[in-house]
Amino acid sequence: MNIHEEEKLTKTYDAALMRRLLRYVRPYYKRMVLAVALLLVASLLGIAGPYLTKIGIDEHITKSDYAGLRWIALLYLGVLILEFVFNYARMYMMEWIGQQTMYDLRLEIFSHLQFLPLRFFDRNQVGRLMTRVTSDVQALNEMFSSGLVAIFGDVFTLIGIIIVLFTMNWKLTLVTLGVVPLLFIATQIFKNKVRDAERQIRLRIAKINAFLQENITGMAVVQLFNREKKNFQQFDAKNLDHLEAYRKTIFYHAVFYPVVEWIFALSVALIIWYGGGKVIANALSFGSLVAFILYMDRFWRPISDLAEKYGILQTAMASSERIFKLLDETPERRAEGEELGTDGKYASMQVASDQPADLQTCKLADLQTRKLANLQLARARGEIEFRNVTFGYRDDDMVLKNVSFKVEAGEKVAIVGATGSGKTTIISLLCHFYTPQQGQILLDGHDIKNLSLEELRRQIGLVLQDVFLFAGTIAENISLGNEEISPKRIRQAAADVNALRFIERLPGKFQEPVIERGNSLSVGQKQLLAFARALAYDPAILILDEATSSVDTETELLIQEALERLMENRTSIIIAHRLSTIQHVDRIIVLHKGQIREMGTHAELLALGGIYYRLYQLQFAMQERMAQRIAV
Repeated sequence: MNIHEEEKLTKTYDAALMRRLLRYVRPYYKRMVLAVALLLVASLLGIAGPYLTKIGIDEHITKSDYAGLRWIALLYLGVLILEFVFNYARMYMMEWIGQQTMYDLRLEIFSHLQFLPLRFFDRNQVGRLMTRVTSDVQALNEMFSSGLVAIFGDVFTLIGIIIVLFTMNWKLTLVTLGVVPLLFIATQIFKNKVRDAERQIRLRIAKINAFLQENITGMAVVQLFNREKKNFQQFDAKNLDHLEAYRKTIFYHAVFYPVVEWIFALSVALIIWYGGGKVIANALSFGSLVAFILYMDRFWRPISDLAEKYGILQTAMASSERIFKLLDETPERRAEGEELGTDGKYASMQVASDQPADLQTCKLADLQTRKLANLQLARARGEIEFRNVTFGYRDDDMVLKNVSFKVEAGEKVAIVGATGSGKTTIISLLCHFYTPQQGQILLDGHDIKNLSLEELRRQIGLVLQDVFLFAGTIAENISLGNEEISPKRIRQAAADVNALRFIERLPGKFQEPVIERGNSLSVGQKQLLAFARALAYDPAILILDEATSSVDTETELLIQEALERLMENRTSIIIAHRLSTIQHVDRIIVLHKGQIREMGTHAELLALGGIYYRLYQLQFAMQERMAQRIAV
């Protein structure tokens, strides 16, 4: 969902959304029922206070009964203590439920994000997705922890107060409640204004997070091209938009609550005017008049709370719209035999509706539970076939057009071509990051659509030009947390790709900390770690996508020696711009504008004198010119 689609969300209250939100409370319904019970008792105790004041005045103060007044005062104190205890227990219970539901929801969102197809991430900014897991989930916390149950308490308090007032004096009650329509009108205006303002706040927070993520990630480019001032101006504009949206809510609250106080003062004035006359006429006791004033104070308090809870509800609705829009995104199809459930997840990813979605019950993150028993491959032979594959990232622009080729098990094949010819796209399709619009891709004769994604990707070792390292240690970035990969195997993989020499020079060696994205390492060192990572997993298929383009000549020679050992008994696909690195492969596939134009060995393609020959001559001539310049 892009930012423009978010701005179209205008629904004030959505019952379907609320039902989905309540699903996260369902595992804790017993605690929720207990919290409601505690709240009802606390509300009853709160209603009892003014009535005890009435008794104290009418039955004891007016009769100078000091002994009876002392007992009423002690009883009132006991009521206050019990009210405090019950409110404390209720608030603790609700905060616990709120935090637990937030934990469950964050876990579900993160698990869901991991199984969304790459197409989704191509069109959604990382910062906005981070907002879903952080700010939007936090916005629901107050509704779960206090707003949801407190609404019942406020309504119960209002009903209880009205009943008590009518039993005391129904005429004075009607006079007092005559100002309620004014409050109703003020509340309607307030909630309509706040609804839009709260939604705009959520939108602007998402924009700020997206801009921050992009700006911080690209800080090197920002500083290199002196973009600091320009980026500051852009951030200032986004920050100002957020401030203006917040100012609107501040204005509406600043107007609404004084209006409520004015209406309350008006109601008290009516009580004093009408009720005071009744007291003078001996038609109403003085204690009842005081009780009426105290009750009206307690009457307006929950009404103000309800208006505040409405604001919380609006924020929750605005955030839940975005969260559920994300959760409704269709995850990657795990395998042909798995069917989507009613909640948009695949059958093997279901969470029991009566259990919390914690690490034990939420099977979304358990990769080992989604393999199809009839299509498991202990280790693939590595035979790959593309049959009439057509694919485009957009339906109106095909990157690959009717591509067909076969790679035998253990064969070493290189794919070359100009930038944009579709080389990397072939790799993305083989890894099932995307699904072709037409054609089939087979591994050992099985259509990869019929293999679970875990089973397919377990067979493939992929080394990209742009290496991604996680915050952790050198060893953790090689094993990626796979406990089956022993420290000895990690060390051997590093040695085989000639990464051991630089690792041994690090202070912590394999336990050396790696900062975010591996910024403490050179580009060449990161690529060596990527080779070690691929080798440690011992894949049946090795894919190198421009993997040596950023490595210096000496390191590249070391890698080439290692690759000769790595590619033994393993199907290998190499994508390279440097044609000198692929002269000894078994076969070379030449792509041009998304189609296979030539195929053969290095010598055969040179003899053919076609596209490959021209590419080779162009690179050879360029190398000659660079050598001459260096010599001069």
